[in-house]
Amino acid sequence: MQAVKRPDQNSTGSTKRLVSHAMFALVLIGLGILGLVIGEFAPGLEPVPESMPARHALAYLGDVVYLACGVGIMWRRTAALAARVLFVFLLIWLLLLRVPWMVVSFQIGTWWSASSAAVMVGTAWVLYTSLANDSDKRHFPFVISDKGIRIARILFGLGLIPLGLAHFLYLDATAPLVPGWLLFPVFWAYFTGAAFIAAGLAMIFNVFARLASALITLQIACLTLFVWVPRIIAGNMTPFQWNEFVVSILLTAAAWVVADSYGGTPVSAAEKSS
Repeated sequence: MQAVKRPDQNSTGSTKRLVSHAMFALVLIGLGILGLVIGEFAPGLEPVPESMPARHALAYLGDVVYLACGVGIMWRRTAALAARVLFVFLLIWLLLLRVPWMVVSFQIGTWWSASSAAVMVGTAWVLYTSLANDSDKRHFPFVISDKGIRIARILFGLGLIPLGLAHFLYLDATAPLVPGWLLFPVFWAYFTGAAFIAAGLAMIFNVFARLASALITLQIACLTLFVWVPRIIAGNMTPFQWNEFVVSILLTAAAWVVADSYGGTPVSAAEKSS
């Protein structure tokens, strides 16, 4: 069977990944600074219950991890370490603060935050496999292996599906966000929701996954540009919408990293991992 294309097998792909990695790192730095300034969890780490012990200390920890790992990814000598720390931190966040909460109370607030955490863990895992050095490959062979990369992409795909379902379940909130010049807001709300679900399934089952990852990156970028930027210019953003705008930037950068991880894998054929 054909092995998954490893991230370091194509020099052109390597150059593209440098751009996506830098963009993701810059977003992490910005979010870390934002979290420290407002004294709260950076977008992508929230929500966390008010009853959580040492909640503010945990918020600052998350913000510092974002900031430090973003800076570390920008430098070659520290990139692998920064990616490893980010991956472990986000994995712990998912396993301790998202999965148990979702099991205890399965509702929009829990599965939505769990899906965002899965997207971030998948992205950090893919990033780590791209930046891993020889020491990482010796000590964590499974994490860096083709199967590890497949699991990372599956996690990312799983996280996309709830994002798409929300477009259907909360149509009254989604459709009004469609710019008026596009017309047919209900159609576009359903279409973008279906695209999230289709991309997630494609990445989970590894069928047209490279194409799906590229298209969903483009979609999230377009949503950021055409939905949120005009509202910012109009000056009618609510605090919740500002948060959604920032999260949309984070998702765009994350999806770009994952899309670039496919390197030279086939676009128009089902991809099989070993």
